[in-house]
Order: sequence, then structure tokens, then C-alpha cells
Amino acid sequence: MDQSKKTMRHFYCRDVLWETFEQMANDFDCSIDYLINEGMRYYARSKNYQSSMAPNRSSGMPTNAPPVGTRDGRSGMATNPPPPLPHRGHPSQSPPMAPPMAPPMAQPTAAPPVPGAANTLFLVFNNQRYPIAKDQFIIGRGSKTSDLPIKDGNISRKHAAVIRRNGTFYIKDLGSTNGIDYKGMRIDNKRIDEGDIFHICDYELRFTYR
Repeated sequence: MDQSKKTMRHFYCRDVLWETFEQMANDFDCSIDYLINEGMRYYARSKNYQSSMAPNRSSGMPTNAPPVGTRDGRSGMATNPPPPLPHRGHPSQSPPMAPPMAPPMAQPTAAPPVPGAANTLFLVFNNQRYPIAKDQFIIGRGSKTSDLPIKDGNISRKHAAVIRRNGTFYIKDLGSTNGIDYKGMRIDNKRIDEGDIFHICDYELRFTYR
């Protein structure tokens, strides 16, 4: 195999590497083609491939030789390439070329539950959990008309309702006398989010999807 034969190649190169090679070519007064060939030769020899390959030091590169490893039409060729680049360490050792490191993979984090059809809503009242398993869950004083009866004269017979609409839950006042309080404000209706706390008179209603 003719080790002096050269063929035009095309490859992709990181911009930062190309800029480094351009600076090295300027500092060492040689061509980028020569630097790329030397880098490939050293790497092949470090992996025990083509260990007999030697750099061409005879008469230098002719000006009309096709560039090897050009990028964007720039070759930076010099007619007299210098001897191989010096490297630190023992003369018999090839400069180590570490493979590129892959960026660390982000660890997945658990997403908080989002109100929707795939979740179950629970009403926590007096330390008891009540699953909302119907489209309209009535809260009120009437024991026969309410899913959560509260025996208090200040509570209307049908005071409020938890309504499921398209997989999303809402709380709505049913025209009660004393209403629904949320964060100190009287409300007519509101979408129920994780951890929401409402008050009906002196009673706390806490909702969770967990």
C-alpha cells in the first residue's frame, strides 16, 4: 500500500477544534492538513493500528497537492511541513488522546400529580378521607340528600358540591346562606388543586390527589 498517497476527504469538525488547529498551524508554520494527518497517525499508533506508518519528511507537501481534511475550502497548506509536533512524556510514548466524554444524564424526577381523569380526588374531613367517585358530590346538612352530611344549623341543606367536569374537579356553592371561604375570601366556585383547603362555616375541607 502506497503510504504517501493522499485523497480528498470531507468530514464534520467541531468549530472549536478547527480554530485550535488553525492557531497551531500558524504557530508551527505548517498546514492544517499536516496537523490532522499527524493527529490521526498518533491516534492509530496509540491503538496499535498501522504502527509502521511514518510522517512524510522528505520534500514537504507540493503546493498543488489535494488537501486532506479540508473545511469550508480552507486548507492552510505550507510547502515545507515541520517535523512531528513535540509532546510531553517519554519520547517513545504517543500523546494520549482521550475519547470525548458524554454529558451526564439528568436523573428523572417524579412529577407532582395533576388534576385529571387519571387521578382520584380525596376529601379530608375530620381526619377521614372520602374518595370523590361521582360527577357530583354534595356537601350539606341533609343526611339523605348529601354525600357528606354535616349536622350543623349553620350549614345549608345542600350547601356545596364537588363537581367533576371533563376529568377536572371544581367546588361550587349551591346558593347556601353562609357560603364557601377560600383563603379568607368568599367564592362561588373554584377548580380544586392539590392541597386546596376550603372552609364552610367552622369546618375545614381539604382536598388531595395523593
